[in-house]
Parts: sequence; C-alpha cells; structure tokens
Amino acid sequence: MKLLGKISVVLALVLFVAACADKNRPNYQFMPNMYEGVGYETYQGVDNGLFPEGTEAMLPVEGTISRGYMPYEFENTPEGKELARLNTSPLDSLNLEEDLAAGAELYAIYCAVCHGPKGDGQGNLVKREKILGVPSYSDAARNITVGTTYHTIYYGLNSMGSYASQFANEKEMWQVSEYVMKLKGDLTK
Repeated sequence: MKLLGKISVVLALVLFVAACADKNRPNYQFMPNMYEGVGYETYQGVDNGLFPEGTEAMLPVEGTISRGYMPYEFENTPEGKELARLNTSPLDSLNLEEDLAAGAELYAIYCAVCHGPKGDGQGNLVKREKILGVPSYSDAARNITVGTTYHTIYYGLNSMGSYASQFANEKEMWQVSEYVMKLKGDLTK
C-alpha cells in the first residue's frame, strides 16, 4: 500500500508539471549565450582599443599573390594562346610513363565524356547528341601542342569552359596535356 501511494504521488507530480509547462515558451536557459548568440555584423568596426580604425577586411597589397599559387603567364587571348603554343611541359621526362598513367586517369574522368576515350571526339555526350562539334585531336587544322592544350584546359575554348578548377594543381593539368598529345600521336598513326 505504501508503494502504491508513492507511485501515485510521483505520477501526480509528473502530470502537474506537464500540465503547467508552456509549450510555446522554452524553459530556463542556464547558458543563454550558447542559444542566442550576439549578432555581430560582418566586418563591423569594433572599438576595443587594439585597432583604432576598427576591424575590417583589407585588400591585399598590390602585386602580391596567394601562397602556393602561381598565375599562368599567358593571357586569355588569341595572342596568348599563340604564345602558349611554344610552351613546353615542365614535367620530368624520367617519370613520363607515370605522368601519362596519371594523365590517362584524369582524362577518363574529366575529358573522355566529350572528347572520347581515344580523343576522336566521340564521347558519350556526343554519341547521345547532347553536345555537337567536338573535333578529333587528329584534325590537322587544329594544330594542337602541349602548350595550347594546357592553355585550353586553363581558360577554356569556344563552348568548352575552363577546367582549371577541376584539377588539384598545375602538374595534373600538364599530365592531361601530355596524355592528349599521346592520343593525338596514336590517332595520326
């Protein structure tokens, strides 16, 4: 009997608390800053004594570049592409087989869907007629070199956009450029 009384008292307290709780208003917050943060404006001036003009985003010094980034030396113009034509690959000729294997993998991921696995312009998207006019690497009128291939990957050409953002670094773009030249050689045999 005593156990039944204790259970009924606890049950009555739970029902009383549940009935009195307001579901539209949260209960007490012990650390309100964790729930309701202070709304700072982006780059607003903060007068904290350390920075007399406040804190704000500053422009980088003119002529500087980001760490680990080297800009491409040729412009995105027809003249820049002609200058890039004379550019040679900086890849080490001793590791050419490894570079071609890595270039083949990257080509299969990013390029073969349009240009075809053989470089003949017969990728899946061309076969399904989703895009048209992808020329073969063996087309003599194109006169592609490793430098112009890199330039095209970097800036894009005609309806092909830039693929520079797809690659992790410049080395990968040069590997694909070298592989494209291998495909061109295979097609012209």
